Amino acid sequence: MEDQAKFPDLTDAERKALEELMPDDISEIITSGLKRRHFLKLITFSGTSLLATHFLGIEQLMARTTAGAPLPPPPTAIENGVNVAFKINGSKQNLLVDSRMTLLDALRERLALTGSKKGCDHGQCGACTVLADGRRVLSCLTLAATCEDKVVTTIEGIADGDTLHPMQAAFIKHDGFQCGYCTPGQICSAVALLSEAKNGEASYVTPTVRQTGKPVKLSDEEIRERMSGNICRCGAYPNIVDAIREVHGDQAVAQVWQFADGTI
Repeated sequence: MEDQAKFPDLTDAERKALEELMPDDISEIITSGLKRRHFLKLITFSGTSLLATHFLGIEQLMARTTAGAPLPPPPTAIENGVNVAFKINGSKQNLLVDSRMTLLDALRERLALTGSKKGCDHGQCGACTVLADGRRVLSCLTLAATCEDKVVTTIEGIADGDTLHPMQAAFIKHDGFQCGYCTPGQICSAVALLSEAKNGEASYVTPTVRQTGKPVKLSDEEIRERMSGNICRCGAYPNIVDAIREVHGDQAVAQVWQFADGTI
């Protein structure tokens, strides 16, 4: 009971599974939380990240935000300081930032929202994609100072409490991630893609570009084109397309993977 008080977010089922799979690490997990190295070790033990999901009910862990995490102390000196007031994942934030600071660095270094990843830092990989006023943006190319009065949503704010967004659930179902590094950007981009298609926004491969305002039915080709700015170095593209197609079509798409024992 004392250990649970130190880390109240760990459920009984998660605690039991971790004690069985990682007895040497359980005390550290209880004290400081589930770290990336722990999750990677789980993947090693279980064979795939989805099998770890099956064991741990990781859906709820993925849906939790870091809103309660302690924020890093502000820098002692800021050059070219600019005050920025905006809303992050439903929470109002007021930051004094360097006028040259990117939104990505502000999220990661000032707000402890580390879900958005710094991949290429040149706007070419999409790992840092977030939503600004509902539109997807590359946070590594967006200055934090330009986000005044905007509503920014990161991967931490996609879920509704402990309930996953349908896109997150579909990515898990269809194994749309392997190493997971690009996944936050992939999911944010996919969520925005659905809104763009619903609003009738055309892509390079849309045949009826003159029919503005009408929802676009997303074919696999449309999905690939619209997601082309998000790179997956593991090559999970077919599974990502299946996940988006399921959420867009509002009907189930068959899984193409199985566990080692043949179950789904």
